[in-house]
Amino acid sequence: MAEISWPWQYNFPPFFTIQMHTETRSKQLAAWQELIIEYLKATKKSTIDIRESQNSPLFNNSAINRRLSQEAVLTVLEEMAKCGKAAPIDKSKTVWEIYWHSLDEWGNMIYNWASANGMNNSVCTLFELREGDHSEGEEFHGLDMNILIKALKALEVKGKCELIEFDDNQGVKFF
Repeated sequence: MAEISWPWQYNFPPFFTIQMHTETRSKQLAAWQELIIEYLKATKKSTIDIRESQNSPLFNNSAINRRLSQEAVLTVLEEMAKCGKAAPIDKSKTVWEIYWHSLDEWGNMIYNWASANGMNNSVCTLFELREGDHSEGEEFHGLDMNILIKALKALEVKGKCELIEFDDNQGVKFF
C-alpha cells in the first residue's frame, strides 16, 4: 500500500464526529472528501462499503481511539455525490463508487491520451486501456472497470467514441 500523508484533522478527535455548526461542518465534510479521494488514490481502490468502513484505517484512527460512524460515512459520501465525486452502486446505499476525477474528466483524460497516441479511428480493447503497456504511467491505468466504462459512455454521448463488443471482449473506437 502506498503511503498516505494524514492531514492534521485526522488526529483531532472532533473530526470523527459530524459537526453541527454549518461553517465548521462544511469545512469538515470538504476535508473528509479530500482525505477519502487521496486515500483511495494511494491504495488504488475505487469503492467504499459502508458496512466495512469501521475496519478501514481511513475511518478508524486507532492512535486516538476514534472512528467515523457508518451514518457519518454515509453523510460524507452523499455530499460527494452532490458534486459528482461518488455514486451508490446499490439501492441500499451501502457500497459506493468514488471518482478521483469526475466521469467527464476521466473520459477527457482517456480521449486526450488516445488522440495523442494516434488511436483515433482504431479499436482498442478495454484491457489495453486499463492494463496495456501503452497506458502504463497514465492516471487511468488500472482504473476500476465499472468507472472506465462509465467514463467511456460519457465520451460516447459526446460522439467522441463508440463502445463495442467482439469475441467476448469489450473495446472502444475513438473518433
